[in-house]
Amino acid sequence: METQSLQDPAPESPAALPSVGGAKTLAACVGGALVPGMGHALLGKWDRAAVFFCSIGLMAAAGIGLDGRLWSPDFDGIVATLKFAAEAGAGLFYWIPWLQGAGIGDPTSYTYDYANVFLYVAGLLNMLVIVDVFDIARGRKP
Repeated sequence: METQSLQDPAPESPAALPSVGGAKTLAACVGGALVPGMGHALLGKWDRAAVFFCSIGLMAAAGIGLDGRLWSPDFDGIVATLKFAAEAGAGLFYWIPWLQGAGIGDPTSYTYDYANVFLYVAGLLNMLVIVDVFDIARGRKP
């Protein structure tokens, strides 16, 4: 009687993904930090670029529209610094409204807390999107 191995056969190695140069990787990451989705657009991933641009832009707009507060870069304390860093991660979706004086915030508004969460998530999501751009550019992800 023959014994059969319970192990699956070894998976074949995946085909190597193309990698772009260091300058294009840097340009894609910086572009993605300035405008959400731009890094994916520079790498030719247009569908992802559109999804990220629209979703992060809508979250930032919803946060400002629902009376959220845009924290200024004054670094008064660790909590204020972390809130600023989270929001500023949205790139120009943070800087343009902040420079125009929007995002004053109304703590008495019923939507104030939800609006702030929208603003934080928009910036933090864009930071994850930049990591995704880096992985695609280095050939780690399709």
